Amino acid sequence: MQTETHTTNHEFTIALMIFLVGYFLFEVPSNILLKKFRPSRWLAFLMCSWGLITIGIGGVSSFAQITGVRFLLGVFEAGLFPGLVYYLTFWYKTDERSVRVAFILASATLAGAFGGAIAYGVGHINQVRGLSGWRWLFILEGIPSVLSSIFVWFILPDYPETSKWLSEDEKELAAQRLAVDGSKGSASSLTWEDAKETLLDWRLYGHYAIYFAVSLPFSSLSLFTPSIVAGLGYQDLHAQLLTVPPWAIAYVVSILTAWSGDHFNARGLHCAAAAAVGGAGFLASALLPPTAYASRYGTLIVGTSGAFACIPPMLGWLTSNMWSTASIGLAVALNVSIGAGLGQMPGVWIYKAEEAEHGYPTGHGVNAAMLFFVTIEGTTPRLYAL
Repeated sequence: MQTETHTTNHEFTIALMIFLVGYFLFEVPSNILLKKFRPSRWLAFLMCSWGLITIGIGGVSSFAQITGVRFLLGVFEAGLFPGLVYYLTFWYKTDERSVRVAFILASATLAGAFGGAIAYGVGHINQVRGLSGWRWLFILEGIPSVLSSIFVWFILPDYPETSKWLSEDEKELAAQRLAVDGSKGSASSLTWEDAKETLLDWRLYGHYAIYFAVSLPFSSLSLFTPSIVAGLGYQDLHAQLLTVPPWAIAYVVSILTAWSGDHFNARGLHCAAAAAVGGAGFLASALLPPTAYASRYGTLIVGTSGAFACIPPMLGWLTSNMWSTASIGLAVALNVSIGAGLGQMPGVWIYKAEEAEHGYPTGHGVNAAMLFFVTIEGTTPRLYAL
């Protein structure tokens, strides 16, 4: 991609980061619009838009085009994850949410596994119809989002109280279940008083700091796992194929950790424990000799599993500490905006191409430090006072 678009390493990294600028700016507006336009309509619109933009990346030919399209991709992807977390609060109680968030996030990790496998397969259709393999990769990965948006528009239920497939008794039961700790579809949209109360609740910034810290390993792994694996002595298509196991194992670990956090009502502690395991994995990878390929591949799996597994209970923990419908939407959006938006930006820079022969000590060391910070914050009593 860099060769055909004539971009330097520095320019390519900027193009990667510009996505996060759009992501950061549009998290909060998107969650407000989700409540205004109905979840099924808004999520379907976002999915169709970013699917088309992803397909469009397959046609870029310059640094300026990559940068512009990546920014738009961030704008439309911004509302998905916080929107889905917010959406879950309309349907599930606090002790039921983490595992649902885990299925969403773990599906992203599983998609990462399939992404590596798809990239392996796409490598074999390079130059079909005159298109490079990387162009086919974006085209093929954008199509499912566009098609899925049609089903979301027509099938996804908005709120329990408006669902046609629930009887009146079932709607009443859903309302009773969520009377205390759930969001309400009939609740008013965000007011200035709601926003002021949420923005001035300083204890929430502890949650934002945690999400900021975990977003560095999240973003760096999402972008650089193939490069990290290549640095372990594997090359080209073989390296793409070996990106699959870390993501697949992280999927299972994320589900189990989230289920346990909900079951024992200890989401913060599970977040801290998973982060500690992930931090240990990255620290070991940073300290091992660059040529200890097998051991460092094992630590990559441990680090990836811990980094991803601490996120679902973290988000379930945040939503369980909020009470009004409007404040939940704003707090979740701010959390993901500060974390996934600002927090992922440094993650774009920490795995340096010139450190490949040395085993990427900077990237692994920074990720370890961030996850150990999550461990400390996850056990801080003041966050449990919310």
